[in-house]
Amino acid sequence: MLNRIKHISLLLLAALALTACSDNNQPTEGVQYKTLAKSLTSYQLPEVTEVFSLTCGHCRTMESVIPQLQEQTGKTFGKLHVTFNDSAQISAFIFYTAVMQLNDIPDHDFMNELFAAVQMGPEVSGVEKQQALEAAFEKRGLVSPYQLEKAQQEKMFELFQNADEISQVAQINSVPTFIVNGKYQVITSAHQNAEEIGNTIKFLLSKP
Repeated sequence: MLNRIKHISLLLLAALALTACSDNNQPTEGVQYKTLAKSLTSYQLPEVTEVFSLTCGHCRTMESVIPQLQEQTGKTFGKLHVTFNDSAQISAFIFYTAVMQLNDIPDHDFMNELFAAVQMGPEVSGVEKQQALEAAFEKRGLVSPYQLEKAQQEKMFELFQNADEISQVAQINSVPTFIVNGKYQVITSAHQNAEEIGNTIKFLLSKP
C-alpha cells in the first residue's frame, strides 16, 4: 500500500513538473504581452504590425531581424510609425512620404537607408542629412519629402493622421513593439532574442 502511494505521488510530481514546463514556455499576459485597452480591429491593420520610429536606435536594430521574424511567423508585417514627439513626427513624414508613393511599406533595404540617414550623428551637417535622404528616394524614382507637391503632401498627411490616431488609441509610448490581430501588444523588452519575440507573435496569432 505504501509503495502504491509513493508511486502515485511520483506520478503527480511528474505531472506537475510537466505542467510547469508547459506554462513557462507559453507567453504570459502582463510579462511578454498585454491586451490593448482599446481594440484596433476597425483600422484593419495587418495581422502583425511593427510599431517603430526612424529616430529609434533599437528600432534600427529590430529592422535587421524583421526578415527572420517574418519567416518564423509566416506573416508579412505591416509598419506603423509613431508620432509621440516632434522628432518622431518629422521622421513619420519621411516614412509616409515613401509609403504614399509606393502604396506599400518600404522594403528592407530602403528602410535601412532611411534609418541610416535619419540617425546620422551630430557631426553631420543638415545639408548632408538632406542629401542622404534625397538620394534614398531618388535612386528608387521617388520624390523626396523636400520636393512634394501640394496634392502629394495632402495624401501623405492623411497617412500621418491615421498613424497618429492609431498611436493614441493604442497608447503606444515606447518602441519598437508589435501589434498582433489589432488586440495584443508584444512587450519586446521581456524577450531575450528575436526567436522569443517570434514565438510570442505566433502564440498571439493563435489567440481569438
